[in-house]
Parts: sequence; structure tokens; C-alpha cells
Amino acid sequence: MEPPVDRVRVSQAAKDQLVKLKRRTKIEQWNVLCRWAFCCSLVESTSPSPISIPNDSNLEMSWQVFGGELGNILILALRQRCYDDGLQINKLTLASQFRLHLHRGIGYLAADSKDKALEDFLTILR
Repeated sequence: MEPPVDRVRVSQAAKDQLVKLKRRTKIEQWNVLCRWAFCCSLVESTSPSPISIPNDSNLEMSWQVFGGELGNILILALRQRCYDDGLQINKLTLASQFRLHLHRGIGYLAADSKDKALEDFLTILR
């Protein structure tokens, strides 16, 4: 299945939030945190705000690294979410919605993880 993007890139603001998440949670892999963030956004009932997100950080990974064994499932989940939101299912829309969901989810995790222990953080993800 074709991924929405070949390379996953995040903004500097998102990278800074991920650095804090890594420190708080002791989870060292960017891809794990990004995958969780993406899923946290997908389950929200509202669509992410259509904002411009810069590619101004050096944090980047391939789709294969981001998705891992769940890559195809994440693609299907994104496609279903776009369908549910009444959006066209095309490469441009999928790429845009992927970035919006990823960044919104990173913001959610960063906000939810403040002053929480790892065990509390993990309950957010269940």
C-alpha cells in the first residue's frame, strides 16, 4: 500500500515537544512517539485545523521507520479518517492530513504528559 509520504518530517516546535516527551517518558525512539501521537489525533472527533506546518527541523524518518509493522494499518486508518471527514482520498490530501494529525497528536501528548509519570502517560494511550 502506498504511504501518504515517503519521508516523515516534523517542525522544530514538534521536535522540541518530542525531545521533552522522550525525556519524560524514557521512550528513546522518535518513531514510537510519533506513531502514538498520530493515533491520538486520529481518534479525536474533530478534524485538525488546516494550518501551515513548516519543515524546519532536522528530525526526519522514512515511512517504513515511522510505521514499522503497522505501516499499512496506519495508512488504512488515515484513509478511513479522510473518508469519514468527507475529504477526497488522493495523495495530496493524505499527505496533508497525515502531517496535520501527526503534529496535532504530538501537541496532545506533550500537553498530556506534563508532570505525569510514565505509567500515567501510558494510560493516555490505552
